[in-house]
Amino acid sequence: MTNFNFQVTTGLLPKFEPSIAVNLLIPGIMVAVAVDFTTGVPMTGLYRSLDGGANWSNSMLPLPPGFTGAEAPVVAYGFPSTFVVTAHVFPGASDGTTVIYKSTDNGATFSPPVIVNSGYGVYINNDETNVTIDVGQSSPYLGNTYVTYNHQFNVANGGNSTAFFSRSRDGGTTWDQPIVLSSISDQVERPDVAFDLVGTVYGAWVTVNTPSRFFVRISLDGGTTFAPQRLVSEVTPVPTVLPVPGYAFRVLTFANVSTDRSSGPFSGRAYAVWQDFRQGYSDILMSFSDNTGTSWSSPVSITGAPAGSQNFFPAIDVDPLLGVVNIIYYSNQVNGFLLDVYVARSINGGQSFTNTRITNTSFDPNAGSVTPVTVIGDYIDISSVPPGGYIGIWMDTSTGAQNIVAGYSDTVIT
Repeated sequence: MTNFNFQVTTGLLPKFEPSIAVNLLIPGIMVAVAVDFTTGVPMTGLYRSLDGGANWSNSMLPLPPGFTGAEAPVVAYGFPSTFVVTAHVFPGASDGTTVIYKSTDNGATFSPPVIVNSGYGVYINNDETNVTIDVGQSSPYLGNTYVTYNHQFNVANGGNSTAFFSRSRDGGTTWDQPIVLSSISDQVERPDVAFDLVGTVYGAWVTVNTPSRFFVRISLDGGTTFAPQRLVSEVTPVPTVLPVPGYAFRVLTFANVSTDRSSGPFSGRAYAVWQDFRQGYSDILMSFSDNTGTSWSSPVSITGAPAGSQNFFPAIDVDPLLGVVNIIYYSNQVNGFLLDVYVARSINGGQSFTNTRITNTSFDPNAGSVTPVTVIGDYIDISSVPPGGYIGIWMDTSTGAQNIVAGYSDTVIT
């Protein structure tokens, strides 16, 4: 059975930047989050499904005292019934703080927010969060929680941004001293974090200064220390606004990483995915490593999309049982303006991909607005539903406003 386009949210006020996680033991239980303006201010919307994405309950995670808004939420799953949510909370245009919420009852209730790293006025702003919990089947660091974020410093007077990594070894209650992953001479966007079957941690980021590059650093001791950075690839950043008449929404280039934790022929392979403009249009490129991030394959396109089409906002997750590579992305390849969502899937370690359009209806990114919108969010997401399925989630305007839609498939490709 395959079902697409389940409506997660409704209403006229914007929701965007969705993230989703699945209970690996009970795959019908799913928790999603997004930036949600239902209350009139940006909050972390929390959406929960107990039937594989067909139906969703909607609520909001509370802000910490003294904060007035939230953005950049991400959710992750941990054994047996844990979900954690990170977000960037703020009292204004700066002073951003990274926080985490924790549920141990499959997302039914969440703890009050715990601060991972504080912001301080125009001096420090912690933004663009990412989170994962080690559920590696042979990892000695099972349960470690890892958060990465864009640590902006001296925000008001031409400062820079670095990739930060924070670790909790007690389920998110307390946090170790953070580690700076990137050079302070580089400017980075939203970093990512992943782990493999034996608990190796991958911290990844893309620099946006010239030359733009995709880097990773590897930790073999559960995030205590990291090896020097390794180059994945040079990157040609996508223009902040794609060169399509009528588009005004921003498109930032982020790092995405995942690993094969299966017992299949590509077990241990790490994948790096990003959007790239080297061909004169935005396409999704992938490199992989079979030696724990020491060296990476030459990047290849995974979309098969027509030249000149715009393909962006990739996210990757690898099925931990079968090793199927799942990559979701936006594309305007149907008519050059309207957007669709595609999923690229590979069963041979990324040597070839099958691309499938999963939106039933193409949608206008401007949602009918007479003025082109400047924000549709900065990312969408996908999570594997073992064995062999996936749940994708994205911002969609088919209702006439920015809402969150999910697409589920339990089809095992061969």
